[in-house]
Amino acid sequence: MKSKNNLLLGRLGEKEAEKYLSSKNYKIIARNFRTRNGEIDIVAQESNILVFVEVKTRRNNKFGLPEEAITPWKIRALIRAAQYFLLTKNKLSSSYRIDVVSIKLDENDKPEQIKLYKNITL
Repeated sequence: MKSKNNLLLGRLGEKEAEKYLSSKNYKIIARNFRTRNGEIDIVAQESNILVFVEVKTRRNNKFGLPEEAITPWKIRALIRAAQYFLLTKNKLSSSYRIDVVSIKLDENDKPEQIKLYKNITL
C-alpha cells in the first residue's frame, strides 16, 4: 500500500503532467482509470491517436530516475488496462499508444524537469 505522502506526490505529478500534455495539444479524456489489472494515470487524445499516459514523479534520484520505474511488468499491466479501456469505450479510436511522462520536482515541489517518452512499447 502506498503511503499518503507517495499518493500526494503522485497526484501532484499527474496535475503537472496534465498541464504539460495540454500545452502539447493533447486532449485529456480521463484520469485515474482503474481496472483490476492496474490504473492508467491519464487517457488523452493526440490527433487521431488515443494515448494512455503513465506518470512517474520524483523529488530526488535516491531511488533512480522517475522513468526507470517503468518495468516490463508495468508495461504489460498498462497494455492490459488500455485494452480494457478500449473494450468499455467502443466509440473511441482503436489506434493507441502508451506514453510516459517523467517529472522531477525541486525542493518547493515545482517541476524542475519534465520528459515525455512516446510509444514506450516499441
